Amino acid sequence: MSNPVKLTSMAKAAGCAAKLNPATLDAVLRKLPRQTDPNVLVGFDTNDDAGIYLLGEGLALVQTVDFFTPIVDDPHLFGQIAAANALSDVYAMGGRPVSALSIVGFPEKGDPATLEEIIRGGLSKMNEAKCSVIGGHSIRNEDMLFGYAVTGVINPHRVWRNVGARAGDALLFTKPLGTGVITTALKKDRATPESLAAAVAAMTTLNRDAAAALQEIDEKAGCAKRVHAVTDVTGFSLLGHAREMALGDPSHVIEPVSFEIDHRAFAYLPGAVEAAREGHLSGGLKNNRAFIGDCAVFDASVAPEYQDLLFDPQTSGGLLVSVAPESADAAIAALLHHGVSARRIGTVLAKKNPLLFVR
Repeated sequence: MSNPVKLTSMAKAAGCAAKLNPATLDAVLRKLPRQTDPNVLVGFDTNDDAGIYLLGEGLALVQTVDFFTPIVDDPHLFGQIAAANALSDVYAMGGRPVSALSIVGFPEKGDPATLEEIIRGGLSKMNEAKCSVIGGHSIRNEDMLFGYAVTGVINPHRVWRNVGARAGDALLFTKPLGTGVITTALKKDRATPESLAAAVAAMTTLNRDAAAALQEIDEKAGCAKRVHAVTDVTGFSLLGHAREMALGDPSHVIEPVSFEIDHRAFAYLPGAVEAAREGHLSGGLKNNRAFIGDCAVFDASVAPEYQDLLFDPQTSGGLLVSVAPESADAAIAALLHHGVSARRIGTVLAKKNPLLFVR
């Protein structure tokens, strides 16, 4: 393209930082009736990553939808990131994506070449995932939007949910943190090429291999599941998604637990700590901090920039995993074997106050 458009200049909030305020969303969802269809195995009750609908013995659908505003300036990379982010919800449930429908919002006077590159980028990542794009829908919209509704298949007896963590479990995380502060710095022309390249590499990496490694751990255990809870960390931040995992099932089928998290155990993207220290904080980060509130307590030794990074909205982030303690080393070894550099970042405790403690 002869005159490339700076895509991030067209978005008020970038990527998953553009999500609705979690407090607003939570207040609305709490007022909605519970699902009564017995084939709905996972609905919106626990804010899970995707829905699960039973088709028959041994087979269920896993479905999700995800779209957002530009998070990088390169349209091809934006398409790739949007696709990887949408696919992630299926992987986080333990499913295999099979088909997708694209969702496009594009300015009426926008350059068609830009749109082509966005769609082409998304298609390349969907092809990598062996997920067929079979259609979609587009509208005229001044805020550029792109993403997918993804359908996958899953064994209903092998579903991972974002609840189910047990006291004593190890907490693992599979990607570095910091995409939000780096892309916020990008909007201000303050992101370094190194930090941006590292953030893009993380955001375009599928969570497929991480999910495959975790499935190996569960398969070796047979009926005794070792992977107790999984969620992908996106716009509500590491601590926001940890809160959902720790709260358990509101029907009290799964009791709440507490998490102790070590901020030093995480991998942080190059330049992320500096970006947080310089104040490149999105509105989404501030919303996350306000929503989580007293659920998260920090030890006095945790510097403000690291606190900010744990509230930072991630786009196409890693998997947060609660795994049986005796399988933690095997899970990390399996993840490394699949090329996933996972970290053990905390421990699950019996329920106490605070819900989340960061040291």
